[in-house]
Amino acid sequence: MADYDTRKIRNICILAHVDHGKTTLADHLIAASGGGVLHPKLAGKLRFMDYLDEEQRRAITMKSSSIGLHYKDYSINLIDSPGHMDFCSEVSTAARLSDGALILVDAVEGVHIQTHAVLRQSWIEKLTPCLVLNKIDRLISELKLSPMEAYTRLLRIVHEVNGIMSAYKSEKYLSDVDSILAGSTGEVGDESHELIEDDEEDTFQPQTGNVAFVCALDGWGFSIPKFAEFYASKFGASSGTLQKAFWGPRYFNPKTKMIVGKKAAGEGSKVRPMFVQFVLEPLWQVYQAALEPDGDRAMLEKVIKSFNLSVPPRELQNKDPKVVLQAVMSRWLPLSDSILSMAVKCMPDPIAAQTNRISRLLPKREILDSGVDQDVLAEAELVRRSVEACDCSDEAPCVAFVSKMFAVPVKMLPQRGPQGEMLNNSADQDSIGESDECFLAFARIFSGVLSAGQSVFVLSALYDPLKRESAQKHLQEAELQSLYLMMGQGLKPVSSAKAGNVVAIRGLGQHILKSATLSSTINCWPFSSMVFQVAPTLRVAIEPSDPADMGALMKGLRLLNRADPFVEVSVSSRGEHVLGAAGEVHLERCIKDLKERFAKVRLEVSPPLVSYKETIEGDQTNPLDNLKLLTKSSDYVEKTTANGRCTVRVHVMKLPPTLIKLLEENAELLGDVIGGKRGQTSKVVWSQPTSSIAEQEDPIEALRKGIVESTDSDILSVVQNDKDRAEECRTKWLKLLKRMWSLGPRQVGPNILFTPDPKKDIVDRSVLIRGSPYVSERLGFLDDSADSEDTAPDASSELGLSLRVEAASLESSVVSGFQLATSSGPLCEEPLWGLAFVINAFISPSVIKSEESEQGQQQTEQFGIFNGHVMATVKEACRAAVLQHRPRLVEAMYFCELNTPTEYLGPMYAVLARRRARVLKEEMQEGSPLFTVHAYVPVAESFGFADELRRWTSGAASALLVLSHWEAIPEDPFFVPKTEEEIEEFGDGSSVLPNTARKLINAVRRRKGLPVEEKVVQHATKQRTLARKV
Repeated sequence: MADYDTRKIRNICILAHVDHGKTTLADHLIAASGGGVLHPKLAGKLRFMDYLDEEQRRAITMKSSSIGLHYKDYSINLIDSPGHMDFCSEVSTAARLSDGALILVDAVEGVHIQTHAVLRQSWIEKLTPCLVLNKIDRLISELKLSPMEAYTRLLRIVHEVNGIMSAYKSEKYLSDVDSILAGSTGEVGDESHELIEDDEEDTFQPQTGNVAFVCALDGWGFSIPKFAEFYASKFGASSGTLQKAFWGPRYFNPKTKMIVGKKAAGEGSKVRPMFVQFVLEPLWQVYQAALEPDGDRAMLEKVIKSFNLSVPPRELQNKDPKVVLQAVMSRWLPLSDSILSMAVKCMPDPIAAQTNRISRLLPKREILDSGVDQDVLAEAELVRRSVEACDCSDEAPCVAFVSKMFAVPVKMLPQRGPQGEMLNNSADQDSIGESDECFLAFARIFSGVLSAGQSVFVLSALYDPLKRESAQKHLQEAELQSLYLMMGQGLKPVSSAKAGNVVAIRGLGQHILKSATLSSTINCWPFSSMVFQVAPTLRVAIEPSDPADMGALMKGLRLLNRADPFVEVSVSSRGEHVLGAAGEVHLERCIKDLKERFAKVRLEVSPPLVSYKETIEGDQTNPLDNLKLLTKSSDYVEKTTANGRCTVRVHVMKLPPTLIKLLEENAELLGDVIGGKRGQTSKVVWSQPTSSIAEQEDPIEALRKGIVESTDSDILSVVQNDKDRAEECRTKWLKLLKRMWSLGPRQVGPNILFTPDPKKDIVDRSVLIRGSPYVSERLGFLDDSADSEDTAPDASSELGLSLRVEAASLESSVVSGFQLATSSGPLCEEPLWGLAFVINAFISPSVIKSEESEQGQQQTEQFGIFNGHVMATVKEACRAAVLQHRPRLVEAMYFCELNTPTEYLGPMYAVLARRRARVLKEEMQEGSPLFTVHAYVPVAESFGFADELRRWTSGAASALLVLSHWEAIPEDPFFVPKTEEEIEEFGDGSSVLPNTARKLINAVRRRKGLPVEEKVVQHATKQRTLARKV
């Protein structure tokens, strides 16, 4: 295959919101260019790429699958992807293997939350996107819009999508939820839309041909260059000039035969843009001629004659007007021709694409350490250059990336090889004793030639060629058994494949869990990890109905973990097997696969295990008083160790919300900084990290600025007018930030431990365990000059010196106690969230006299080791401090986007009210009977939400859930009536029903086997009334 041939390859994926028409569009492309695997009459009805039973039953795509198409002399690898939020991991795997993306948007529904997600994914993976506006026919037949109204709507959608892309380009890294909430301000009126000139920087410009207007169900579509060619000969103008005129405020003056602007066109009622006059109006006329009972059939004859269409008379005389319309439109404006010509023209070939994407796929590493093997570096750089150039010569190093493993029944594997020889599929090491499932790798070759029988190295994401001895566990050698070209469900065996192709590889099932880099040389950096939009939030415990089937379940879980790129399988502290999925639909699919394919046993599935967090009710309205909680001498909890030698005093305070958010979002970066993986100890500098703060040249500096700015913004938002108070708060915070000792839980969480105030060093001959501001030092908050002065106790006294040494040795015990406390709070042993602690631990000298030392030694040993005492006491004191400061439960919230017709608004609000949802906004979609409602729904209340919504609204309403944020429940779980009004309402408190927070806490405690305060017998007197039969 020559370089010329590689330029004739296109790798494209179809991305969109659920039900916007991806698989229907793929059907028409396959029918036209798939080599006869699908009859054109079945296109749009068969859903060829949805070959799983579950996909056909639910009518949604659940996995990304590839098919090879041939258009003219181009070879196109098309990857269809799911639109449901539960399967967004499959979108990531599809995007990594593609060079271009077709972004579908429903012309009626417009931009939805998953549209934001797929645009972000294509931006992260540096794909070249093209926009496809689908379901144009619904604007005519359902909404009955005039051509001018339809143009205004299409214009608004294109501007909205361009607005999202420009936000990513200007590096405003909003989350998908934030961008949806901010999106409502970007809408402009109809008049101003007409006057908007297309910006040169806009990603999608219809006049350049990267926007298509289609109806996938009827099989027609066009882009502006197509109509420009139709009219070029008629107007005697070049098609290039007409392309520019067919979008935006350009008008045609019939008298002068000139294309003019808005002012020159005048204000008459018949004045309309050229796109409306020459593109939309003919479409509307064809639809009216075909669908209306008194339609002008001569119009259809005119179109057939003008464009020399060969429509069979049988189809034209059909009684069903839809069939007639489809016959004419699909031949006049064939969908596959419009889409594939746009893909070939606007999307790059593998050589151009890999040059653009190399910074994302293989970020350049700058080596700071001079003592590394230069030969290794030289070869790694050669590999990177080969990937950048998409070198497909036989001598080039072979590099491929496996984005996921997928399971295929062995009976589906081809029985014959590339030369027609019989294959032995039964002796397969990948099936791990399971005779009917085989694992294939979904891969893209980025450099060189891959052949069946070839031996390659499998590199995990953590492999480092410079540390080969320590990196052996991240490196394996494997032999490729077979290579296949994917044709949807079918597989076509090939003996070899060159760079730029997408293939399925057999023989890697034992070596790859989810994704990996394949390389023919050991000196190769692994490809950067894929970015997933959401994390697995729905967790259930599973066990076999028959305990004897435990082995089969374990094997099934291993297979499922490999087959699904997003599922998480773990064992909880109680020994349960926990399955983590992205949502309810994903979980149901996983359980079904386990029962029917991988484990083949009956299962017991627990109710969902919801994660909570614990915090205290902080007074955010008065930040100065809040800060005093950490320093006020009276407001603390005191505990003493069993041997009485260590007294622990704990102060606790709620952190500002923006600081909590910053700590949570940058947990990975903080882990690197605190663990010493960045900064001076770093040997490798990544040129392009993935986190938003890590995009900066110096991520530590950016993190430090972010922490200071987040505290400042919180202070200013509360204390706006009083500048002196704001300054005092800022000064106190800056002092505190120089005293950060540790973060928790697991050293990176959203809780901070500050070192105690050094002024309170000695109290009654006791020495304070002072700690060291390790985190502040790592983040660069400490100046070299600001070394804390040591106010040692009586240095001459031997006792003081030994106490000081002992105090220093106990610092790690205090930190461990803090980590234990933050990982399991007092309410229901869930992690703490957004709290700041100051722990004053005083060590007093032992009271044992020297002559009684032996007896004293025994006495101390009966209490156990002193380090453990301090750790346990610190943990108990922290938990007691949280209980003392009005504890609150924190729950995860979903952002929910609902679409419903007007008549079902009432039932929909009833469902939301039962689920403790909080409605943010509702707005009517312009030109349609649908309402869009945005709400926050607690994760704990979301199970069965979609089914209940469908039941109550007769299937008319749809909902999409995305994990948004954590939010404290304002109710006090230990509420007791105190004020006169409360006593009047609830009495003495004995009859107060448990509130929501208390119910949730009790449910978690019961699940974890912790004691729960509840009455076992509610009404004892009623027990006596039962009849006793003698």
